[in-house]
Amino acid sequence: MKKTTLCLSLLFFFLLVTVRGEACTNLIITKGASKDGSVLVSYSADSHQLYGELYFVKGSKHNPGEMLRIYEWDSGKYLGDIPQATETYTQIGNMNEHQVIITETTFGGLPLEDSTAIMDYGSLIYVTLQRAKSAREAIKIMTDFVREYGYYSAGESFSIADKDEAWILEMIGKGVKMVNGKNVNKGAVWVAVRIPDGYISAHANHARITTFPLNDPENCLYAPDVIDFAREMGYYKGSNKDFSFSDTYAPLDFGSMRGCEARVWAAFNILGGGMIGDKPYTFYEDYAMGYNKSNRLPLYIKPKEKVSVKMVADVMRDHYEGTILDMTKDVGAGGNALPYRWRPMTFTVDSLSYTNERAIATQQTGFWMVGQARSWLPDEIGGILWFGVDDASTSTLTPIYVGIQRVPECFRVGNGDMMTYSPTSAFWLFNRISNFSYLRYNIVAPEVRALIDKRENLLLKRISVIDAAAMTFYKKSPEEAREFVTDYSVNTAQDMFNTWVELERHLLVKYIDGNVKRTGPDGHFLNNGSSRTIPAPPIQPGYTEMWKRAVKSDAGDRLQVK
Repeated sequence: MKKTTLCLSLLFFFLLVTVRGEACTNLIITKGASKDGSVLVSYSADSHQLYGELYFVKGSKHNPGEMLRIYEWDSGKYLGDIPQATETYTQIGNMNEHQVIITETTFGGLPLEDSTAIMDYGSLIYVTLQRAKSAREAIKIMTDFVREYGYYSAGESFSIADKDEAWILEMIGKGVKMVNGKNVNKGAVWVAVRIPDGYISAHANHARITTFPLNDPENCLYAPDVIDFAREMGYYKGSNKDFSFSDTYAPLDFGSMRGCEARVWAAFNILGGGMIGDKPYTFYEDYAMGYNKSNRLPLYIKPKEKVSVKMVADVMRDHYEGTILDMTKDVGAGGNALPYRWRPMTFTVDSLSYTNERAIATQQTGFWMVGQARSWLPDEIGGILWFGVDDASTSTLTPIYVGIQRVPECFRVGNGDMMTYSPTSAFWLFNRISNFSYLRYNIVAPEVRALIDKRENLLLKRISVIDAAAMTFYKKSPEEAREFVTDYSVNTAQDMFNTWVELERHLLVKYIDGNVKRTGPDGHFLNNGSSRTIPAPPIQPGYTEMWKRAVKSDAGDRLQVK
């Protein structure tokens, strides 16, 4: 492909993900690959326009003939009405009371959106969570929805899991072909593949299912016309057995490899212990860099060791550290090794286009999570949504049991929004801390991360005690257990909020004006020896060696001390 075509393709991709907010990352850990036998799914909902809050809809009974209004998740646009289910289940973020988890990343693909449709990808997730008791049931509901009401969005990869199974469902619409006032192409083409037990998978804004078995309904489901539609449209001419969903409906280009698949590469590298399948992670380096689309990553791999909630959370904090794409190692990181690049994602110098990296952890995260489904416990206790807001690298997760009856105030929908500041909102609090950290990342962020690790490790260690207490209540009454896990989830989240309020104050005092106050062994600030209100002479760490050399090179002799 010519360089000009590569640049245009990259630019189109990054315009898409920047404007529409389609830049998310999912990890999928099956029961046999997790340390405790739970199914884990992570998700970062990344968008420059998305507010971090915890969606909560209580399950209820509904009257015959009742309708449900559908609004596009990204824009709030009203799309239409569908019949309400006679019974709905409680939805807690991207989980429900039956431990079903549904998350997504948008891959876009060929321009096949259906502007006449009712169901967008967000509605597919959240309406389905209110109706499904299992992953397989969720797949059926979602695919039935788009067949009946059309699919409004661009191509999408969904992670769909329950306490026993984990799947990737990839879907794209059929576009618009109007005949007598109706779209005869209504619906979507899709493929769903079950991740084998003992394996892990990931997706990050590019379709990952290539070829798939055509006669294995236990492990693979697909739309009856997924291949026929491609033939009809002229997208595919080969044999059925060689049909690749991704290569047909979302062909690879530089942007999809470098901006998307590189994040899967990073996750596989970390959890594979430097190996991706039977090959060192560097074997796929040219693919991650966008140079060799024939060297494609596998859909799933075995991890080096069993994976814990904490391990998944920490992968979601990755910036390609230690790899060729390490974002702290070039002058773009500034004088304090900042692993972020502000948007837009491309820039031009002397008529040539260049890219900034887009790692798993990113500044524009609205909310993020690790869903944990545990089959050996009742649903009210077994399902935990480890939930956080803003940049995963500088925010912490807190446990929200799916048996909750109310949400913490700091995550409540309506407590602030992207246009309205709220002093009691976790989203705004964590943004204050993250944006302060960005100013001197290599100095401030490690202190934030130390508190994150301390708190998350403590909570994970305590969870078995909380489970046991909840089971004691459950044996008396499931309702008592639900009230217990509600109190625990709400109080723990509020404690997190209070702790981070104190952290923000501490960071401001300690790191004011580019200085670092000196501290004693217990962390207290040292004074000058004469007054308790005057600090000891501060530490002034300056800038990284790379930055100093870059400034010297740019300024020449102008800054030299003579």
